[in-house]
Amino acid sequence: MNLKKKAKSLALTLVITLLIAIAVGCGGLSTESQSAQAITLIDMKDREFQLDKTADKIVALTAADCEIIYALGAGDTLIGRGEYCNYPEEVLDVPSVSSGSETNIEQVIALEPEVIIMGTMDQTTEQIEDFENAGITVIVTDAQSIEDTYTAIELIGAVTGHQKQAADLTAKMQSDFAEITRLAQEKKAEDSKSIYFEVSPLEFGLWAAGSNTFMDEITAMLGLENTFADVKMWGEVSQEQVIERNPDYIVTITMYFGEGPLPVDEIMSRPGWSEISAVKNKLVFNADSDQLSRPGPRLADGAKALYDFVYGQ
Repeated sequence: MNLKKKAKSLALTLVITLLIAIAVGCGGLSTESQSAQAITLIDMKDREFQLDKTADKIVALTAADCEIIYALGAGDTLIGRGEYCNYPEEVLDVPSVSSGSETNIEQVIALEPEVIIMGTMDQTTEQIEDFENAGITVIVTDAQSIEDTYTAIELIGAVTGHQKQAADLTAKMQSDFAEITRLAQEKKAEDSKSIYFEVSPLEFGLWAAGSNTFMDEITAMLGLENTFADVKMWGEVSQEQVIERNPDYIVTITMYFGEGPLPVDEIMSRPGWSEISAVKNKLVFNADSDQLSRPGPRLADGAKALYDFVYGQ
């Protein structure tokens, strides 16, 4: 984490700690009393904001933030969701709104939220201004790493009055990741193995997960090498590069909609790929896209699934 993000995280932690201390000092406030206290926080774009009380009416435009809200037990605060928010299942009962570049400002404002939680991908500063001009508090999340994911959880926990649940959730994820790392170290081979994360299938142009991605972080936990660690974030690659780098494992997050070959079968049958170690040894895995690409609580589930794929053979 760079110094700026570390300072932001420390500031957020300090505010949350103070809020908890106040509650403890008052002999354990009820949820209603806690909600009545004004709070000042800093979001993940270093924007300070104030709330008269913890939020009861939230619109969350990103899928990861919706998952965090439910994981904290604050699902009853969600009155609107971005159209790609699909987990847990009960979120589908919440009214859906357009998000990203297609965000319909009037549609969101009509829901009368107290708070809008939005990410940085495809959302614009103009949208933030429109919402704030309508008297709505906008909170921006920007989780680019697992550590950032913890920060987003703490932030949303403070906004909803679920600080303890946020601390517990973060601690659980940290424990899960530590256990996966420990188990992988026990089973890791002397010769390091490599893994290629295919985030876009051949028909749409191959894209790989490079450094500074959740997949890269999980690769390190598993004691593996990222075949495309020299690519920053997500990058377009060629078939020739994949064949030349000869990964020991291939993971695709392509979603299957019931037509054509299964994602694993499509990779296994590609011309020229038969001599790649992963294909030759049938070590190709179709992972849950949402678990591995969303900065939310299920990243630990995605890491466990990869551990089982790599070491459970």
